[in-house]
Amino acid sequence: MGRMRSLGGLMVMGIASALLVVGCGGASGGGGDGGGGGEAETVKIVSDLPLQGSNRAQTTTMVNSIKMAIEERNGKAGGVNIDYESLDDATAQAGSWDAAKCAENAQSVAQDEEVVGWIGPFNSGCAATQIPTLNEAGLGMISPANTYIGLTKPSPDKTEPEKYYPTGERNYTRVIVADDEQGQAGALLMQDEGVKSVYILDDRETYGQGLADQVQASAEELGIEIAGRQGIDGSASNYRSLMSRIKQENPDAIYFGGIIENNAGQLVKDKVSAGMNNDDVLFIGPDGIFVDEFITQAGDAAEGAYITFGGLPESELTPEGKQFVKNYEQQHDDVVQPYTAYAYEAANVMLDAIARAAKESGGAPDREAVLKQILATKDYQGVLGTWSFDDDGDTTLTELSVQQIENGKFVYQRTIDAGDM
Repeated sequence: MGRMRSLGGLMVMGIASALLVVGCGGASGGGGDGGGGGEAETVKIVSDLPLQGSNRAQTTTMVNSIKMAIEERNGKAGGVNIDYESLDDATAQAGSWDAAKCAENAQSVAQDEEVVGWIGPFNSGCAATQIPTLNEAGLGMISPANTYIGLTKPSPDKTEPEKYYPTGERNYTRVIVADDEQGQAGALLMQDEGVKSVYILDDRETYGQGLADQVQASAEELGIEIAGRQGIDGSASNYRSLMSRIKQENPDAIYFGGIIENNAGQLVKDKVSAGMNNDDVLFIGPDGIFVDEFITQAGDAAEGAYITFGGLPESELTPEGKQFVKNYEQQHDDVVQPYTAYAYEAANVMLDAIARAAKESGGAPDREAVLKQILATKDYQGVLGTWSFDDDGDTTLTELSVQQIENGKFVYQRTIDAGDM
């Protein structure tokens, strides 16, 4: 996490591959595993991530980290065998997450009663498609990466978040900080850098547009002028005319709310080509472009760009988090990415919930029992620190980090506590 290094020898994971492991073990956060005579019962968990496209390097490490969490317990939680399946919600044609594939995965798993837990998805737009189906199925979800505020809390869309929960009960949680706080962090960064006016762009997707809304609200609260606001076509060949128009507004910064798949690299290239270098007119983006591919796409134009991340880099993790990074990189022929530790944390929270539910049930727990224990997660001591799920299913963590691109690499700059705003 944090400072990104070149990926070497990437281990590409098979789509929808199953991992079945046996034995006994334990981990932090309570819910230790016990062993006994006879053959143990089995429950299944799945992860749902885009395993194709620009985020493949990222999501491959996330699958690896989930497997690590299971293997460290010798494949058991509460004396129950854990069967794990990795699902892919991307398509080769889209080159990223696909709404139809997201829906298909959710519908298939909803009908598989052996599945008691869901880790994911990665993209907030995918989550908006999946949560209602899995809510009706009573399946507990823990996302390592979704940050769109409307999934759990009120947003400008008056139907959110209630429309995602047709049963009237919550089944969705996330271990990453939501975009209301990332929006505040983006605005605080601008204030720290002396920005007086900002032009805000978004990619018109659930995550990007929602985050841009939060940045705009927070910037206005701090007295930063909004020089303009526009959604972009993520498949456009270039943005030269757009950047020419923005230059006429003379902003101190351009903020982009969006994901790497929607042409973020071309956007910053055309910004710099229009005469707005990143020293004079800051370029600020969110964790949706916090991947090496952004630097590859933008080339030299990426130098000096700022990126906010709804979490902390490896240098700022707990001692347990740093040990996880060390263990991961000893076991795998690649390096951790921004969300690797968050997937590991989500997996351990899920496994601890299964262990507690198994103890309470006296055997393999059902979905209802596991969901109850997920929502009851309090004062969890993991690789991200000590935290709880609040009543909305959000983490109580409030610290975010700021990276800046220097010499073709992401370099950690500072930590911002959005809880202070």
